[in-house]
Amino acid sequence: MSPVYAAAMDWGDCVVEEAATIKCLEPLFQNVVTAVFAFIGVALLVMLFIAGYNFLLSGGDPKKLEAAKGTLSHALIGLVVIVVAYLIILTIEEFTGVTVSDFTIPQSVP
Repeated sequence: MSPVYAAAMDWGDCVVEEAATIKCLEPLFQNVVTAVFAFIGVALLVMLFIAGYNFLLSGGDPKKLEAAKGTLSHALIGLVVIVVAYLIILTIEEFTGVTVSDFTIPQSVP
């Protein structure tokens, strides 16, 4: 995590008297989700580069060409799945009014 991102995070009442509380799960979950989406984006980009590289080096070999097409189609299917999953989350938020993408732990009223 870069120092700038760490400084910009709002930890709120996560740490009380130098001890982590259950509220620390909220920013932790947000960080994990952000990291997972970043990893998926990088993996997709790498798969696209590999598919392009394999297309260029196939040399007309049908087996290598089919393997490159398979890599490209899997990368594009992965992209579609990620985009559709995100759109489903936004649709659920729009229809229900519940913010699904914002992870918060409900607080009990004293």
